[in-house]
Amino acid sequence: QVQLVESGGGLVQPEGSLRLSCAASGDTLDDYVIGWFRQAPGKEREGMLCIDRRFRSMVYADSVKGRFTISRDNAENTVLLQMNSLKPEDTAVYYCAAVLRPWCVSHPSDYAYWGHGTQVTVSS
Repeated sequence: QVQLVESGGGLVQPEGSLRLSCAASGDTLDDYVIGWFRQAPGKEREGMLCIDRRFRSMVYADSVKGRFTISRDNAENTVLLQMNSLKPEDTAVYYCAAVLRPWCVSHPSDYAYWGHGTQVTVSS
């Protein structure tokens, strides 16, 4: 069973950048699809991007296209989320999740393992 821990969140000014990390233990991530989600207060959890075991990535949220990028480092057993040009509406708790699937899936119910999340606040 894989355990996931997110890090890298914090307070950033609008138009700033952050890089979130999703570190795994208990299993290697090589064969897992990893997704990044976020949840703002009063809103449903939103799937944003995912990356499969062949390093193919998908962007599901139009609001992050061109600004957020997902990557994976199997040697470090880590998946990264690079976030640029951040906006106040990006403020949320950000989660990574994993599932043993051959290709990306977007819905939270498709994922088996979750981290506890990291808070991202975009504000001046």
